[in-house]
Amino acid sequence: MAVVEQPWTTEENPLLEGLRLRRTPEPCILTIFGASGDLTQRKIFPALYALALRRLLPESFAVVGAARSEHTSEEWVEAMKEAVQKHGRDEFRDDVWKRLADGMRYVALDFADEQGEDTLGDVLADLDEQRGTQGNRAYYFAVPPAAIGTLVEALGKRRSATGWVRLIIEKPFGHDLESAQELNELIGRHFTEEEVFRIDHYLGKETVQNMLALRFANGIFEPIWNRQFIDHIQITVAESIGIEGRADYYEQAGAIRDIFQNHLLQLVALTAMEPPVDFDADSVRNEKVKVLKALHTPGPKSVVRGQYGPGYVDGEEVSGYREEPGVAPDSMTDTYVAAKLYVDNWRWADTPIYVRTGKRLARRETTIAIQFQRAPHPPFAELAGEGLRPNVLLVHIQPDEGVSLAIGAKVPGQGMQIRTVHMDFLYGGAFRTELPEAYERLILDCLLGDPTLFTRADEVEEQWQLVDAIVAAWRRDRPHFPNYAAGTWGPPAANELIGRDGRSWRTH
Repeated sequence: MAVVEQPWTTEENPLLEGLRLRRTPEPCILTIFGASGDLTQRKIFPALYALALRRLLPESFAVVGAARSEHTSEEWVEAMKEAVQKHGRDEFRDDVWKRLADGMRYVALDFADEQGEDTLGDVLADLDEQRGTQGNRAYYFAVPPAAIGTLVEALGKRRSATGWVRLIIEKPFGHDLESAQELNELIGRHFTEEEVFRIDHYLGKETVQNMLALRFANGIFEPIWNRQFIDHIQITVAESIGIEGRADYYEQAGAIRDIFQNHLLQLVALTAMEPPVDFDADSVRNEKVKVLKALHTPGPKSVVRGQYGPGYVDGEEVSGYREEPGVAPDSMTDTYVAAKLYVDNWRWADTPIYVRTGKRLARRETTIAIQFQRAPHPPFAELAGEGLRPNVLLVHIQPDEGVSLAIGAKVPGQGMQIRTVHMDFLYGGAFRTELPEAYERLILDCLLGDPTLFTRADEVEEQWQLVDAIVAAWRRDRPHFPNYAAGTWGPPAANELIGRDGRSWRTH
């Protein structure tokens, strides 16, 4: 999408200048560890380019790439340019790229090598002098989990007394509760909680943030957002893709650690949280933690796990999980998890929240469906028949971002025939602008020092505590895998899980 550059000075556009002053971060250097990796090319640099295009980065700004790969700065800059051209959402402009590239440097180093640390320190100091970045540092850990501890120790010992420091740490944050606590304790020796930004890219999606606006900016929803009016909630995070060559990671994680522990539980917390006192970071995160603490640990009959076998996705034949490169032929790794959760508090007592996530499902979608109670005594129930279903508020997080409300309406003509219709709000149609990528918002928020959309240490630990309890129960049995075909909506047991309550999963 082409972006027309707007006037930039206060004389030409004073309102824009005021917005710029409020939203532009302080001068700083962003150092990316793992700078030659897939995440940097697909997400981080396209996001940085988009921020540069919209002039949301500070004038005094630099990016340092650090990785084991041997490259010159010129080679790395060219590789990142190609990545932006391939993966970016905006039209590529040479003038914007030059402005960003002028402050880019690359350092080849081993994360545990003191000589490499010295070289990186010298490059950062030189950039402070050349670019006026004032000693402010943001460090992005786009590295395997095993490298995080080493980097934290090295950065903690070498942190300067001048300027601020912020760490952006990608998931997974630990492998279980114990490892997450150890990592939090290690980080806490050198950095404060306010300096740590644990990134969950789902929280950067506009439609996830819109859950807060939907609930708390509209007087019609909050009074009925409780067990008295809501029958149940369904949250789906479905992917049609497989593991995309990530067997080394996925064999250790599975669906429960890859998606359930972070994305799904964060969506549960945002959906069920109480109204915060205000929208500062701690107020919002305090309410999310209360939900996570109140989650009742589901028993074995309330959790289903699955693994996909061969099948068809979008008409194309695909192999099963055990046939994926790098996967053991007898692997017991879960690629699907469904659960019935309860939040044990006054608002949600006895209201089930059904969640599911999986690989190689029928289609890619992330939705939150709030199904309300049926009308207690519709006078035209017999006339409506099956045409009148309960009201459902459906939040589409991806791929078609928007909100849909299902209501009953009279079919034109004689008689009282009722049918369910939908009132739809689509972001693209309402705002006539392309939604920013989640990484754009999250990187900018980190540079601004706003941790609202990042997970706090106690949030992470509460999430792991629930997951550890589920995984511990799984060790007692050995399910028959694979138990669902690729291209379907998961194992039959998932339908039985929700069917026992007289309900069914939404498939449209």
